[in-house]
Amino acid sequence: MTSTPPATETPGERRTREALEASGIEFRIVRHGPVRSLAEAAAARGVTPAQVVKTIVVRRGDGDFLFVLVPGDRTISWPRLRALLGVSRLSMPDKEVARDVTGYERGTITPFGSLTAWPVVADARLVDGGPVSVGGGGHGVSATVDGADLVRALDARVADVTDLDDPGPAGPARTTPAGPASTRRE
Repeated sequence: MTSTPPATETPGERRTREALEASGIEFRIVRHGPVRSLAEAAAARGVTPAQVVKTIVVRRGDGDFLFVLVPGDRTISWPRLRALLGVSRLSMPDKEVARDVTGYERGTITPFGSLTAWPVVADARLVDGGPVSVGGGGHGVSATVDGADLVRALDARVADVTDLDDPGPAGPARTTPAGPASTRRE
């Protein structure tokens, strides 16, 4: 599927669109403007929160990164991801490093059109979820694709690498890439 680019398409949006076109999968670009929450993003994109895909940049080592695709209502299970990758430590780069290695600002990151084609790990829930919405390379822009097509086009490694993001009454119980933490948020 091809789409006619708008006159205001940013370089990141163009790279994303061109990479999606080159992938051969069906997609629809959605321009929805700024959103302040997962619920707003899902509503603006016409999907459920679980169908919004967060693309997380993870560092395995010096100059060695990967993308982890996470359903919007879930968070990375760092112990399971470390076990899957066979490593004892992972980290998340700061926003400047993430921009430098992908070409995208935080909040716009997508594997499509990244400056480097880093490996991709996709949570298993994305394969059978039907349509999903990934970043479109610009703020307020997304691409709706079939989850199975997304995984196939990116040659993603599929595994159960997330936990339900349920903050409960005491707030989120999260772990960091290196292990449990009580105060650090991902």
